[in-house]
Amino acid sequence: MGHPVDRVLVIVPAWNERHSVGVTVREILAADPGFDVAVVDDGSTDGTADAARAAGAIVLTLPFNLGVGGAMRTGFTYAQRFGYARAIQVDADGQHNPADIHRVLAGLDSADISIGARFSDVGDYTVRGPRRWAMVFLAGVLSRVAKTRLTDVTSGFRAAGRRAIEQYVRYYPAEYLGDTVDSLVAACHAGLTVTQVPVAMRPRSHGTPSQGPFGSTAYLLRSVFALSLALMRRARPIRSDGVTEASA
Repeated sequence: MGHPVDRVLVIVPAWNERHSVGVTVREILAADPGFDVAVVDDGSTDGTADAARAAGAIVLTLPFNLGVGGAMRTGFTYAQRFGYARAIQVDADGQHNPADIHRVLAGLDSADISIGARFSDVGDYTVRGPRRWAMVFLAGVLSRVAKTRLTDVTSGFRAAGRRAIEQYVRYYPAEYLGDTVDSLVAACHAGLTVTQVPVAMRPRSHGTPSQGPFGSTAYLLRSVFALSLALMRRARPIRSDGVTEASA
C-alpha cells in the first residue's frame, strides 16, 4: 500500500450482502487497482465479511447493525486515521457503477463534497409518485442551503475531500436520511462546498428495494420531517486545516 495521502479510500457499507459484495469489490479494483477498498461489515450474519475479504477488501467489522450512517462514520474515521485525502462511498448492492468513481472524485477539484447525481441527463433512472415529489422537494431546499443547483441529494454515491472527511467523523448521523440529507445540511452549515456530477445507476445485483404506494407516501412524509430536523441544527464551521472554530 502506498502512502494514503496519494490514494483513494473506497468505503463500502454492507449489511448481509454476501451475494453482491464480492462482485462489487472486484469491480472497484478492476476500475483502478490503486484504490483501497474498505468494506464496513455492518453486523452481517451471512458471511459478508468473508466474501469481501476474499475479493481483496479491507474489512471493518461492527459487532451489530448500526445502519448506513454508523457504517459510513466508521469508514470515514478509518480514512482520517490513516491520512486519506479523499474517500468515496460505493454501495455493496451493485447500483453504483465503479466505472464512475473517477468521475465523481473529479468533482473534488472544485468542492469539498461531490455527489454522483442520478437525475442529470445520464442514464434512465426514474422515480415516480410521492417518492419523486420528495426527492424534488429535498433537492430544491438543499440547493438553497448549498448555494448551488443540486438534483439528487439522496444519492449515496458521493465523495469527500479532506475537510469533508473531518466533518463526517465529527458528525455523521444514523437517523432516517441522516447519511444523505442531514449530513449534507450539516456540512453546508459548517462551510463546506458541494457539487454534483452526472452518473447512471444500475439495477441491484441481488434482492429488490421496497416499493409500493404506501412506502412511497411514507417516504415523502418522513423525508420532510427529516429535512426539518436537519435544518434546525447548526454545525460549527471547519477551517481549511480541518479544525472546528470552537476547538481552535
